[in-house]
Amino acid sequence: MVRSLWSGATGMNAQQTNVDTIANNLANVNSVGYKAQVAQFKSLLYQNLQSITTTANGDPKPTTSQVGLGVRTSSINQIFTQGSLLDSASDTSFAIEGDGFFALRGEDGQIYYTRNGDFTWALAGGNRMTLTNADGLPVLDVEGRAIVTDAGYIASNLSITEDGQICYPDAQNNPQPIGIQIGTFQFNNPGGLKRVGDTLFAVTDASGRVLNENTTDGIQRSRIIQGYLEGSNVQVANEMVNLIVAQRAYEMNSKSITTSDSMLEVANNLKR
Repeated sequence: MVRSLWSGATGMNAQQTNVDTIANNLANVNSVGYKAQVAQFKSLLYQNLQSITTTANGDPKPTTSQVGLGVRTSSINQIFTQGSLLDSASDTSFAIEGDGFFALRGEDGQIYYTRNGDFTWALAGGNRMTLTNADGLPVLDVEGRAIVTDAGYIASNLSITEDGQICYPDAQNNPQPIGIQIGTFQFNNPGGLKRVGDTLFAVTDASGRVLNENTTDGIQRSRIIQGYLEGSNVQVANEMVNLIVAQRAYEMNSKSITTSDSMLEVANNLKR
C-alpha cells in the first residue's frame, strides 16, 4: 500500500515539472528568439513480487510479477524549430533563417549565443558605433571580435546583407561593404546548449564545439534578414492541450494517493 502512495507522489512531482515547463513556454510566447521546451519522463525501478520459476514438472514458467515504483523527469528537451518571422520597423532588427546563432560577449567575458536579433547601435567613443543587444552586450563578427565601425558613419544608413556584411552607401547611394561581417555560428547538437536566461545559450560538452559558418565547410549557411525578428516557436494550441493533459495526470495521481489513504484507513480500523 505504501508503494502506491510513493508512486502517486512521484507522479505528482513529475507532472508539476511538466506544468512548470509548459507555463514557461506560454509565458515566453512573445519572447523574440525563444525556443520551446518539453519535459520527458521515464519509469523508476520495478520491484519483483515473483521471479521466473519452473513448475513441479520442470517446465518453465515464463511469467513474473513486477510492480513499478513511479516515474521521474528524465530530461527537458529543447526544440529548435524555426520561429515565424515578425516584421519590425527597426533597421537593427535581424532574423536568422537557418540553424545559425548570433554570438554575444557577456559581462563575464564569456561568449553566449542567441537567436534574438533585436540589436541596436551604441556609441563606442571617438564618434564610432558598436552593435549591441538590448542589454548592451556587444555582437561579435566572424572573427569573434566586437563589431565597431569607423568614425563618421550614420547609423540609419547602415544596412546588412543576407550573409551578414555591413554596408554603407557610396556617392551614388549604392551600398558598399565596410569590411565588417556579423558572425553566425552553428552546433552539431544545439539541444545540448545550456540556457542562461534572456534567450542566451552557453556551449557545453553535449552541444559540441562551435562551428563558424564563415569558415566551416559542409554546413548550410544561414540567412540574415534585416527588418525582421524571429518570434517564439511556441505553439499555443499544443501547449494548452499539453497543459490540460498534465493537469488531468496530476489529478489522477492525487486520486491514487487519496484512494490508498482510504484503504489504509480501512485496514487500520479492522482491529476495532
